[in-house]
Amino acid sequence: MRDIQKEIQENLDAIEERYKVKILLAVESGSRAWGFASPDSDYDVRFIYMHRPEEYLRIDPMKDVIEWQLDEVLDINGWDLRKALLAFGKGNPNVMEWANSPIIYRKASEWDDLRTAAMHYFSEKSALCHYYGTANSTLHGFLNGDMVRYKKYFYALRPLLCCRWIERYHSVPPMEFEKLLDLFGETDEVLTQELYEAIQELLRRKAETEEKDLNPQMPAVISFIREECLRQKQISEAALDDHCHDYAELNEAFRKVLVRCQGDGSGDNFVSEGRFR
Repeated sequence: MRDIQKEIQENLDAIEERYKVKILLAVESGSRAWGFASPDSDYDVRFIYMHRPEEYLRIDPMKDVIEWQLDEVLDINGWDLRKALLAFGKGNPNVMEWANSPIIYRKASEWDDLRTAAMHYFSEKSALCHYYGTANSTLHGFLNGDMVRYKKYFYALRPLLCCRWIERYHSVPPMEFEKLLDLFGETDEVLTQELYEAIQELLRRKAETEEKDLNPQMPAVISFIREECLRQKQISEAALDDHCHDYAELNEAFRKVLVRCQGDGSGDNFVSEGRFR
C-alpha cells in the first residue's frame, strides 16, 4: 500500500537537498485540511522555505517559488520566506491559511516567531474580498446547472462561512469546516437549522462520491450561496481599508531568523543535515 505521509517527507527532503534550502513550514492547504476530502482527493502540500542568509544579500533577484510536483495524488509547491512575509504584510488570506493549517507536515523552530509577527497583519478587507470573490466565481462558474459537483458547493460554502466568521470574530477564520459550522445558532436568521442539516447531508454525500461526479442541486444549499454572495458583495465593498502599511515587525522577524541562522551555529546544523551546502 502506498505510504503518502512517507512520500511527502521524502519529497520535502529532496527539495531541501536539490535547492539547498531549509523548509520552515510545510502544511496541507486543501480539502484534507478543510475536513471534507473525497475518496480521490489529492494532497495539497504548501511550504515556506529559506535560502542561506547570504543569498538574501544580492542585487539580482532570486527565484522565489519552487514548483515541485503536480499529479493526481500530490500537489507540492512552496514560496521563499521573503515572498511569504511580503504576502503576510498585504494580508494575503492564502498564506494566512497556511499558517493556520491543522495538518502540519514539517515545522522548524524558527517558524513560531515568524508566525506570531505575520498574524498581526491580518486584514479584514483583504480576507472579505478574497473569500467573497472565491465564492462568487464558484457560484457563477460551476453551480448554475441542474446537476453540480458537490465539491464545488464547498468552494462556495466555506469562503462564505469564513466571511461570516470575520464579521463575528474579526479574526483569521479557521481552516476546518467543522469549526466554521459552529457559527450556526438558533437566533441566526440565515444560518438556519434547515441549512445546517442540509450541509451535514452534503458532507456525508461528498465523502462517498468521486470529485468529478455530477449530482442534483440541493435547494437549501444553493439558495444560501446565492443570497449570501449578494450580501457579502455589499459587506466586502463597504469594508474599510485596514491594511497595516508598516512592515517593521515583519522586517524585524526576518532579520532575526537570518541572524539566528548565520550567527548562532544553526547554519552548521543545516550543512550537517544536507541543507545550505
